[in-house]
Amino acid sequence: MKIKVKNLSFEEVQKLPGRKMKKPLKPGFFWRILIKTLAKSDLKATNFTYRKIGMERLGKTEPCLILMNHSAFIDLEIAETVMFPRPLNIVCTSDGFVGKELLMRLIGCIPTNKFVTDVPLVRNMRYALEKLKTSILMYPEASYSFDGTATPLPDSLGKCIKLLNVPVIMIKTYGAFARDPLYNNLQVRKVNVSADVKYLLSPEDIQKMSTDEINSCIQAEFMFDNFKWQQENKVIVNEPFRADFLNRVLFKCPSCGTEGKMTGKGIFITCGQCGKKHELTEDGFLKATDGVADFSSIPDWYKWEREQIRKELESGTYKLDVDVDICVMKDMKAIYRVGSGHLHHDNNGFELTGCDGKLNYTQKPKFSYSLYSDYYWYEIGDMICIGDMKTLYYCFPKNVGDIVAKTRIAAEELYKMSCTK
Repeated sequence: MKIKVKNLSFEEVQKLPGRKMKKPLKPGFFWRILIKTLAKSDLKATNFTYRKIGMERLGKTEPCLILMNHSAFIDLEIAETVMFPRPLNIVCTSDGFVGKELLMRLIGCIPTNKFVTDVPLVRNMRYALEKLKTSILMYPEASYSFDGTATPLPDSLGKCIKLLNVPVIMIKTYGAFARDPLYNNLQVRKVNVSADVKYLLSPEDIQKMSTDEINSCIQAEFMFDNFKWQQENKVIVNEPFRADFLNRVLFKCPSCGTEGKMTGKGIFITCGQCGKKHELTEDGFLKATDGVADFSSIPDWYKWEREQIRKELESGTYKLDVDVDICVMKDMKAIYRVGSGHLHHDNNGFELTGCDGKLNYTQKPKFSYSLYSDYYWYEIGDMICIGDMKTLYYCFPKNVGDIVAKTRIAAEELYKMSCTK
C-alpha cells in the first residue's frame, strides 16, 4: 500500500489550514458486504477459522467495544468477518486517510494520531456508540509488534472503557504475525490463521471494577509471544526469505556488542563485525551456525537489547543523532515532503531541526508512552514519527544502520523513567 506524497516548502505547509474534525459516519450495509467479500480470498488462503467464547451474552444489535491485537493488515479483514453483520466504526491512524478521506469515512473509520493525547477521539467513540448505535473496533497497542510480543498499552485505556461503559469484546489472532511479520518487507508466508472472539467485560463488570483493575484485565489478554506460539503448535515457516530484514529487530550483536552491522538475509542473521551467524529455523528458533547461539529466541534477544538501552539511558550515554528526510502531515490531502533535517534524541527527549532553519520541534520524554515508528512505511522507508494533534513529522533516517526499533525502545524506557521520577 502506498500513500500520496507531494513536494511543498515548509512555509507553504505551515500556511495550510489543517484537517477539520468531523463526526464519524455509520458504515452502510453495502460497505460491510464489500469488505467481507474482499476479505474472502485472503482468509481462504490462510484456512481461517475462529471460535466464539461467551459471545451469546452480547445482544445482536447491542453496541460494544472490540479490542484486537495488531499483527498485520489481515487483522481488519478478520474483524469485519467475525463480527459481521454488526456495523463497526474503526479507530485507525490518521495517515490512513490521506488521499482517500471520503472512502475511509464511508467505511466507518475514525482517525487518530498515534501515541498522541486525542480528546476528540473519545467524543467520537461515544457518538458512534450512543447516536449511531454502532460498535467500535480498536487496536489499543496502536502499532504492529516488532518482535512478535505484546507492545505497551496506554494507561488511559481503563478510564476510556469506564467512560464508554459498553460490553468489551476481545479478538486475539493466531498465525497472523507468522504469516506477515512487519520486519519482513511485506513478504507473505504460507501460514494458517485463526482467532478467538471472547466476551470479556459486561457493563456491570466495568462499573464494579477500578480503572487499574480494568487495565490489568486487558493487559492479561494482550500477553502473547508469537514465536513461542509457533514453536508450541509446531507451525512450520519454510520460506527461504524468512530472515530477510530481521536486522531491523535484532540490530545489536550479543557476541561483540556492535550495533548497525547486522544483516538479515535468506534464513540467516549475521553480524558484519564479528561474523557470528544465526539461522532462523523453520519452527521459529535461532540456531548458531558455528558454536553456541547467543539467543534461541527472537523475543529474548529483543528483550536483551531493551535492557542494554535502559543501561545507556541510566548512565546518560544514550544518544541518537541522524540526518533525515522530513515529511509532514497537516491535512488529509497528502503527505508533504518538505526537505531534510536532523533528528536528535537523548534523555531530554526529541529535537527535530531542518528546512533551512525554519523547523524546530521538540518533544519531551513524558509526551507519550511509546513512539510511532515503522518499517517500510507505505513502501517509502523505515520511519520515526513525532508531533502533536496539529502536525505530524515523519522522519526517514539517511545513511545509518537500523535505528527505528532502538529509538522506539528508548522512548518507551524514557517514559517509564520520567513517570518514576
